[in-house]
Amino acid sequence: MLNILCVSRYFKGSDFLRAIQEEGHNAYLVTSSKLENEPWPWECISEKYYMVEDEEGNWNMPDLINGLAYTMRSLKFDIMVSLDDFDVEITAHLREYFRVAGMGETTARYFRDKLAMRIKAKDSNIPVPDFTALFHDADIRVFTEHIPAPWLLKPRGQASATGITKLYSADELWTKLEELGDKRHAYLVEKFAPGDVYHVDALTYNGKVIFAKSSQYLSTPFEVAHGGGIFRSVSLSVNSWEDQNLKLLNEQIMKSFGMVFSASHTEFIKGADGKYFFLETSSRVGGAHLSDMVEAATGLNLWTEWAKIEIAAHTGKKYKMPKVQDNYAGIIVSLSKFEHPDMSSFSDPEVAWKIQKKHHVGLIVKSPDHQRVIDLLDDYAVRIKNDFHASLPAPDRPSN
Repeated sequence: MLNILCVSRYFKGSDFLRAIQEEGHNAYLVTSSKLENEPWPWECISEKYYMVEDEEGNWNMPDLINGLAYTMRSLKFDIMVSLDDFDVEITAHLREYFRVAGMGETTARYFRDKLAMRIKAKDSNIPVPDFTALFHDADIRVFTEHIPAPWLLKPRGQASATGITKLYSADELWTKLEELGDKRHAYLVEKFAPGDVYHVDALTYNGKVIFAKSSQYLSTPFEVAHGGGIFRSVSLSVNSWEDQNLKLLNEQIMKSFGMVFSASHTEFIKGADGKYFFLETSSRVGGAHLSDMVEAATGLNLWTEWAKIEIAAHTGKKYKMPKVQDNYAGIIVSLSKFEHPDMSSFSDPEVAWKIQKKHHVGLIVKSPDHQRVIDLLDDYAVRIKNDFHASLPAPDRPSN
């Protein structure tokens, strides 16, 4: 029986925790004290440990290490897993410190640090938008002189579109860097590449991608965060040229970055020339309910299977993936001007899921007909825009 420590500063991963218990092992949870009243599956958690966040949402690492070291005098953790993107580095550091098997800090950076993943991709001959680190003034000047604006100023450690600024001139960039002061090293600048954005949600086991589902954002995370749009994504046509190419690129990234076993969420952009560029990746299940969309299309729960893969990898037992369906699904989510919006009018038989969150309206639809899913998303986007939609300024960091 394994003792599995799950680390998360966000409320997510309930199916992962349930799967641990269903497989006959013990789940332990380290989370923030402000999340103690969230509906975690407490019946599946052997023990929970709380950490207090500082003003920037961080934990005191020496306190965390000291607390776990005391606990480990009588309890041995066999596996340590981060349930969210923001905890990948924390958990990698804990594995290194306590000498627990799994992804270490160097590999973890490829799945967390946007600068590290771009440099690694470029070194592996995987196309990425032109970029530069912000360490040396001379490098920045060379970049601005040779790469035409607009550019994106991105935090190296944030997720999705959080904290990204679009800039249109060198003067604007230098002004922004002055404002960042001694924090500018935590950012990078890259060429803004307009185009369609895609994501591949995958599972890797023993260094091989054993499952991948490719999808296209109909409204990109950047557009939604900065333009107040309505978030939408849809599965790609199975075995289409686009589907196959994105899956192949994803396999190249997982191999180059040293992924051995985990879930992953990887994003790409298709430029005006039709070529694909790598944007970013992560060693976790995709957020924004994309895992629910993947499950609607395939019948496969990424959280559950990820837990089984972790267990199989550490016990030496063979992992067997369940049969996967080839249906299509799409998701649409928006802020709502109503605290509890009435979504009863969305009553098509293809509706597979409705969001249960204050001031949000959202649905997942599924069908064996790809065009039917797209048509429904288009129809729902108009109805949501007219009857429910609200918007807020982009946050500096995601909310719990």
